[in-house]
Amino acid sequence: MEIAKKISEFLSRVQELLLGGGEKSIKKQKAQGKLTARERLELLLDQGSFLEIDLFVEHRARSSSLQNKKLAGDGVITGVGKIKRRPVTVFAQDFTVAGGSLGQGHASKIAKIMNTAKSSGVPLIGLNDSGGARIQEGVGALAGYGDIFYLNTKLSGVVPQISVILGPCAGGAVYSPALTDFVIVVQGISKMFITGPEVIKTVIGEEISMEELGGAKTHSEITGNVHFLAEDEESAFKIIKQLLSFLPSSYQELPPEIPPEEPLKKFDITSVIPANPKETYDVLDIVKSIIDGSNFLEVQQHWAKNIIIGFGRLNGKVMGIVANQPYYLAGVLDVNAADKASRFIRFCDCFNIPLLTLVDIPGYLPGVDQEHAGVIRHGAKVLYAYSEATVPKLTLIIRKAYGGGYIAMCSKHLGADFVAAWPTAEIAVMGPEGAANILYRREISASDEPEKLRQQKITEYQEQFANPYVAASQGFVDAVIEPESTRDILVEMLTLYYDKQRDKTGKHHGNIPL
Repeated sequence: MEIAKKISEFLSRVQELLLGGGEKSIKKQKAQGKLTARERLELLLDQGSFLEIDLFVEHRARSSSLQNKKLAGDGVITGVGKIKRRPVTVFAQDFTVAGGSLGQGHASKIAKIMNTAKSSGVPLIGLNDSGGARIQEGVGALAGYGDIFYLNTKLSGVVPQISVILGPCAGGAVYSPALTDFVIVVQGISKMFITGPEVIKTVIGEEISMEELGGAKTHSEITGNVHFLAEDEESAFKIIKQLLSFLPSSYQELPPEIPPEEPLKKFDITSVIPANPKETYDVLDIVKSIIDGSNFLEVQQHWAKNIIIGFGRLNGKVMGIVANQPYYLAGVLDVNAADKASRFIRFCDCFNIPLLTLVDIPGYLPGVDQEHAGVIRHGAKVLYAYSEATVPKLTLIIRKAYGGGYIAMCSKHLGADFVAAWPTAEIAVMGPEGAANILYRREISASDEPEKLRQQKITEYQEQFANPYVAASQGFVDAVIEPESTRDILVEMLTLYYDKQRDKTGKHHGNIPL
């Protein structure tokens, strides 16, 4: 009877804790169009796979209004589970409990599950829905954030870290997601900012809505702080599952392979490039004509659209794909595109994901705004990221590859293992028009028919330089190939280099131009 009584007491305690902040708070959460923390875990994880850890942890506020209050789980649920039978570690902040505010107990739970992720070598997923640091715990709450930031950094490059913003995320709370590999936001409910609209109005007199300041669309299109925009919470969890299907569980593993699949026939690689080299096209049509099943998971789709990054497969093997997008700003590299590409390249290198680079770039974006925004420093990040990467690196030059842009987009000079070019490739210091204007300026201005002579010089330059053959003659292009043979050749070269020996320098790390 004593055992039965103790079990009954245990079940009663558990039942109370499972309600979080109670029925009233749960109703308020749902009225805001949000799921509860436990509902989120049920949608994210395989059915019945979640094992909760630290359910009975309580807050540590001893000299405040919280002293005699109980906060279920101290406002966060932590544990281990599975996604499509793969183990993961997870925490879900519970906004129904003191607004999901972070105190020492709350932080210690997250820190413990982060250490579990590190020691077990499995991904970490954070479902963030918190009002920030718990004021009543003072510096203890700040210490908790510091511990989490430290562990985010220690886990970086060890296991994939994915953050989902499912409510307000303000002040110091934004920095943990910012330190993770991927951030997912949900339209209408995600908010991220250092200081809210009221503080901004008080300090500098500017008025702005919470949505405009730090809503999902703002961070997806303007700041580049997030990687995926979901329509609703269920869509956000589907993105996590799709993303994990491309990622290894840790840096010690290779990405998961699946049976190869031919690209969809509607993506015809031979019909994408327009006959007129000045006309634009969508590089995604080329990507989807190459990769397995034409299945491409684009990352940061709505930001810095002049470059495309994301995941696909070649012959069942995961590839990280970087491609200039002629459809936007002619595919130039600017400050934002450089940041977008370089961080993605470094992520792929961390987790043994080979890189495929598709090149059609007129160069770096010129202009006073870009120069003053630090395009030199930002552009150097791409050079550094590609040069540092030791995974297999395949490059295809489609059309333009001018100046510094040619070098930056994983040229042979930055360690590409294999560089192919289509016959349409134009590899030169600059475009034919600009080159003709500079090289033959005096001749053209002195001519009786300047425009005719200019066109003649442009043609001469194209024939001499704006083609793939000069670079190929010097070994900077390994092969000039027909478009229709692209996939077969890339598959063959990926197979060749997939198990290549990766360089180990022995140094701590380099100093990337941040």
